[in-house]
Amino acid sequence: MTPAAVWQAAWAVVAVSCAGGAVVLMAPAVAQRPRAPSGREEAAARGGPAMRALVGVGAVAVVAVAGLVAPRQVALAAIVVVAGLVGWVLVRRRRQLRSAERTSARLLEACEQLTGELVAGRPPGVALEQCAAHWHPVAPVAEAFRVGADVPGAWREVARRPGAADLRLVAAAWQVSHRTGAGLASALEQVTADLRAQRATRRVVAGELASARATARLVAVLPLLALTFGAGAGGDPWTFLLTHPIGLACLGLGLAFGLGGLAWIEALARQVDRS
Repeated sequence: MTPAAVWQAAWAVVAVSCAGGAVVLMAPAVAQRPRAPSGREEAAARGGPAMRALVGVGAVAVVAVAGLVAPRQVALAAIVVVAGLVGWVLVRRRRQLRSAERTSARLLEACEQLTGELVAGRPPGVALEQCAAHWHPVAPVAEAFRVGADVPGAWREVARRPGAADLRLVAAAWQVSHRTGAGLASALEQVTADLRAQRATRRVVAGELASARATARLVAVLPLLALTFGAGAGGDPWTFLLTHPIGLACLGLGLAFGLGGLAWIEALARQVDRS
């Protein structure tokens, strides 16, 4: 094997090792349950991380052996797979954020409708039924009120949905009204006003973050435009990137920096949204 081939093989092994480590680190953790786990569940919880690490090491070993045989193909495949995984994670998180935003908007509409029904003199049960007819997640709350169960607890269960955390304020207002005898309509009216103000603030923050997100996406797309212009000007940058070892290294680093920048912007946006 020539020195160039040895260097390519070593570089491919490093690339696929990083890819395997990324896959292992991105594996979701096992969700913890509030109840006491059984012995079998404890054994599964202890063996889960070890099994994921073992699978990751095995995958890296297999791909490393393949990289010794066809280093260029394996390195290119590793770059494509890791970039695809990271891109899929970013798109999935963005979709989850949009879904939570839609839920937050429907939550405010439901609170406004519920408050309006109570202010108009409707009984709480009827108001909850009307609200559940327009937004089905409220149905467990209406059912809890109908059977005489814990209504604030039902509100808190609904608040576990992504984007519905503000319903904990509704649960607190309902509980205070039930224990102290204060007017439920006035309490929910104050909560709805606070939620409306928070919604307006979130819109302003989202508008400010939109420019940062757009700039990050533009910067991520600029290298692709530069390569297209280079190919149109008579050059052959794609052949260099996809066939030469240094080109593959540049391709991997470029994708890593681009996707890392997008992930960093999204992480900052999530921190701002939580605050």
